[in-house]
Amino acid sequence: MNFKLQGVSLNEKTFQGRTALEVTMPSSATQDPAKETLTDRDYMAWLPRDFGDGIIKVDVASVLTPDAPGYARGFIGIAFRIDAQNRFESIYLRPANSRVEDQVRRNHTIQYVAYPDFPFPLLRRDAPEKYETYADIGLGEWIGMRIEVKGTTARLFLNDGPNPAFIVCDLKLGADQRGGIGLWIEAGTVGYFADLQVLPSP
Repeated sequence: MNFKLQGVSLNEKTFQGRTALEVTMPSSATQDPAKETLTDRDYMAWLPRDFGDGIIKVDVASVLTPDAPGYARGFIGIAFRIDAQNRFESIYLRPANSRVEDQVRRNHTIQYVAYPDFPFPLLRRDAPEKYETYADIGLGEWIGMRIEVKGTTARLFLNDGPNPAFIVCDLKLGADQRGGIGLWIEAGTVGYFADLQVLPSP
């Protein structure tokens, strides 16, 4: 697969006995919450495609880097419909949130965003609870992600579950948005991706 790299390094590694693509980003790219508002960015390895509707399947796992900032959560996910202007939809995970004692933080385990105009701070402010939710996942664990995209709807299934763990019914870039597929991470994360598949809609 011929990935394009945006601010990340991509290497083939073995993680927990599985061959995977390891995605990392430099510590120099870490955001400073004392000086700026934390927001979603476009650090990813991505495949140029003409993806519109269809299914993206991949197993992901993430661990924190030794120098991870305090806000690091093992951010890892999939960007899709990446266009020539670098706009894209994304569903990502914060595995470090899932099993803490703070229920509000637990509710921020799964996240939808649309880059660049609909980052998580704006969506959380304007539509609390609509674009994020809880799931039982953890750092250092393989997590099966299956994203079914059709029109302005995306459904996320986790670990071969029969029902979606998360549904977005109003993808912000619209039903006509098309483009590539990215392996996305954020600060303080070493991300592992295995068995990426892109399938047509059933």
